[in-house]
Order: sequence, then C-alpha cells, then structure tokens
Amino acid sequence: MIRTDTLEEMFDVAAVLAHQPVPRGPRVAILTNAGGAGILASDAAEGRGLQVAPLGEATVAELRSFLPAAASVSNPVDMLASASASDYERALRIVLKDPRVDSVLVIFVPPLVTDPEQVAVAVQAAARHANGKTVIASFMRSAGAPPELEPVPCCRFPEAAARALAHATQYGAWRNTPAGQTISFADVDRPHARGIIDTAMMRGGGWLTPGEAQALLDAFHIPVAAAETVTTEDQAVAAANRIGYPVAVKAIGPGLLHKSDVGGVRLALANERDVRDACRDLVAHLGDRMTNVFVQRMASSGVELFVGITQDPTFGPLLLCGPGGTFVELFGPPALRLLPLTDTEAETMLQEMPGRALLDGYRGTPAADRAALRELLLRLSQLAETCPEIQEMDVNPVRAFEKGLSALDVRIRVGSTPRPSSRRVSY
Repeated sequence: MIRTDTLEEMFDVAAVLAHQPVPRGPRVAILTNAGGAGILASDAAEGRGLQVAPLGEATVAELRSFLPAAASVSNPVDMLASASASDYERALRIVLKDPRVDSVLVIFVPPLVTDPEQVAVAVQAAARHANGKTVIASFMRSAGAPPELEPVPCCRFPEAAARALAHATQYGAWRNTPAGQTISFADVDRPHARGIIDTAMMRGGGWLTPGEAQALLDAFHIPVAAAETVTTEDQAVAAANRIGYPVAVKAIGPGLLHKSDVGGVRLALANERDVRDACRDLVAHLGDRMTNVFVQRMASSGVELFVGITQDPTFGPLLLCGPGGTFVELFGPPALRLLPLTDTEAETMLQEMPGRALLDGYRGTPAADRAALRELLLRLSQLAETCPEIQEMDVNPVRAFEKGLSALDVRIRVGSTPRPSSRRVSY
C-alpha cells in the first residue's frame, strides 16, 4: 500500500507505476530549461528523501560539449530557455547512461521559440532507451502534456512530479527489502503460559492480575522487574525487604488501569518507613478503589519505551512500539506491524518509531541496547501467536539500559473475540 496525501497525488503515483519501471534507487537527475523550476524540483525531491546526486565526469563532459557555456551541467541540469527538442533528447540520453542516476525528472517550461509537441516527441524517444530507469516529466503549461509524450507520465508542476517519484522510489526500496525470518525461541515455557491464559478464560476473560501478567512475561523470558502483589501494609514491608530497596509501590484495583493518572504510584522508597508511609498515603487517597498493593524493585535509569499488542478487526494482532512512560501519547502514533513479526521488521520498527533518537543516546545519555529491544519485539510476537486470546497488551514502560532492559508495568486483557483467518498479506 502506498499512502498519499491527496487524490491528485495518488493518480500521479499510479501513472508512474503503470507506465514506468519502479526506480532502482533514490538518485534522481533533473533536466530542465528553467533554473528556478529545477531548484524547486531539487528541494521537493530532497525533502521527500530522494538524492539529487552529482553527475559523473563523463556525463558532465558530454553535456558541456553541446550545451551553451552559460548552461549548468551539474545536477539539476539547466539547459537554458534556448534548449531545443534535439537538445532535450540528446541530454536525456546522456543523463540516462550515467551509472549514478536511477531516475530522471524532465521539466519543460514553454518558451516562444520551442514547440512543446516536438519536445514531447524527443523526450518520449529518449525514454524508450532508458534501460530500466524511470523517467517522469513536468510540462508547465495550461494545456498540459502533449499526447506525443505518452507513455511517459507527466505532472503539471515539478513538485508534484518529485513527490510521485519519491513515492515510487520508496515503494521500490520496500520491494527490495528482504522479508526476514520469523524467530521461535526454544526457551519459552509454553505450557506455563497456556495455563495462565486458560485459567483466565475459565473465569470469563478480562484483565489478568498483575501477578499473572508478570508470570506470562516470565514464561517468555521477557525481563520483568522483581515484584510481589500484597494486601496489607505489613506484607508490603516484608515484600520490599525480600525484593531489596529502593522499591516502588503501586495501587491495584478494578478501575485503576492507568495508575499514574490517579496518583496511584509512589517511587524511590528507600526503607521500611517509606513503604509504610506510601501504603497509608495510597489508602487515604484512593480508599476502597484500591484492593491490593504492587511492590516492585526500582529500575535504574534508561530509555523508556512502550510496546503493546492490539487486535484489529480486519488484520488481526498488531504489534506497537514507541516512546513510553508519560510520553506515550506525546510523540505521535507508534510504529506498527502485522504479526507474526520477522527479524527484519523488528529492526525496522525501532528505526521508524517516533522519538527513535532517544535509542541512540540523547544529550550525553547512554544508547539503548537495540539487540535486546529487537529480541523483546520478537518474543512478544511469539507470545501473541502462542496466546491468541490476548486482545490487548500494554507494556509501559519498558526501560532499556545500555545492556539489557526491564519491563516495569504490564497490562493484559484476554477474550474470545474471533480473529481473521488470514493475517499476512503479500504484495
């Protein structure tokens, strides 16, 4: 699927793909008789991820041999307003031979001395010898492109042509990306995981308890910060002593899904007195809304991410990944993929997620362990395949360290909603 911003842009892209080969790469040459239009096209192309790369020395020498001295023979190639139809054909043939060029955008602004129909014939003739390279044109005149230009696709303005070419180029890059392989981890405790899900389904489904959710991640060897669910203040102190300080204390209750939003979290508790004060504070603040207390070891600092699973009524289970913690809704939509996930897709998700610069280290912070994050995504994919009853999963935050990671909070809802019979779509 190629997503465009406008209906006109959609038809431009369709014309390129219907009448031209898919671009082999992002390097585009621009051939024009108007310098301003060439610059506009260059800016639009580079703004969409194309490369307006320098032409080879042999190409420059050939162009210089017949174009006027005032012409620009770099890239974009400005042949000046005096360029004839034969100049267009000769220049286009030369540029198409350049091994540094994957596609060519030809721009024609009608001067009084040049016949547009003749230029269209010349461009079409040269494009027939493109040797698999992509040619797109822009004839900037009210009458549009002459019919003699067909089947070379043409846009009225160079920016539109650059956008269409960029979409086609990105599509070609996607087509050439290896599909990768799905990964199955042999250390997964599938019987234990199925036991947790089956128990939840026997009671009617719904949200797993924090202990069940943590145990499910443990069964798939997904690192989770040590934690215990308790009922009383004394039990919370005993759990903190077993886990080791500092700890966090979180309120648990039927309606307390987003604990931070309701003031249900107390962090960095360093001793028994802190734990007791936190428990009493939560009881005073939440009252009967809190039924249990979740005591968890505090994790060291790192990059916080959100990963999750959701069910789409058409495509089935989807995996999501983006910035986590309190920033989960600040950076825009997360990266998303159909399941099952391949190793290549796992890496692509990390590259596409909003706020991805945080993974590489930001303002002196250590870079996150990308290998551990890739493995996390692949293990979650296997978890979704093993437990298709999962309707919703939020692991937020996942704290990624310089080495390794730890899931700090997880919510899982199970149910028996039917899933689509086919989830993988090939193009």
